[in-house]
Amino acid sequence: MFVIGMHGPEIASTVRAGQFVNLGWSPGPLLRRPFSVYRSDGEHIEVVLNAVGTGTAQLLGMDIGEHVSCLGPLGRGFEIRPGIRTAVLISGGLGVAPMPLAARDARQAGAHVTWVHGARTAVELCSETEGDEVIWATDDGTEGSRGTVVAAAPQAEVVLACGPNRMLAAVAERWPEAQVAVETYMGCGTGVCLGCAVPLKRGGYDRACREGPVYRAADIDWGALPSHLSYAVTR
Repeated sequence: MFVIGMHGPEIASTVRAGQFVNLGWSPGPLLRRPFSVYRSDGEHIEVVLNAVGTGTAQLLGMDIGEHVSCLGPLGRGFEIRPGIRTAVLISGGLGVAPMPLAARDARQAGAHVTWVHGARTAVELCSETEGDEVIWATDDGTEGSRGTVVAAAPQAEVVLACGPNRMLAAVAERWPEAQVAVETYMGCGTGVCLGCAVPLKRGGYDRACREGPVYRAADIDWGALPSHLSYAVTR
């Protein structure tokens, strides 16, 4: 996992946990690429990514001082009301992306924060997790408990989750009222291209870039979503 920082005072001062930015650069992909805002500090923001293709290679190859076009903050983030007592953050893989801001906002709301993070194996875990308590889960048992993050997570007043859609579907089964940041492709980030359609239980579709990417878990038709997409990663 790589972290890229950018000077973006307007975004840094207004971004909420779960919102994202769309980045463009030259030379680069034709369409902008969406990234969850990982951290914001003063006038700077950070995003996380993996090196998975030409686009990410170009972005990671930039030098300090080079410019990217940054549109945001976009989308609807997590709703964290004041006065909550306990919050559980559940992330799988690059689902860590919105969680540092979620941990910050939950603490400011008065909550004891437990962050449960999982990956296939220990070397794929993110070491920058935050929280009053951190729980690890790995598929092979090389770190923390062996099994899924959903099985390892305790009960809480508020549950926030981000990761593969298969993981989020399991979150929805255990916590229908959880807030989940869905994985989908977002080309324009403004609701025009309709590439980020999310099927709803009540019928019809939402645009993840406008009505999401954060949803009430029970509202999504998980059976109609692919199991593996790449939210917050450029391809």
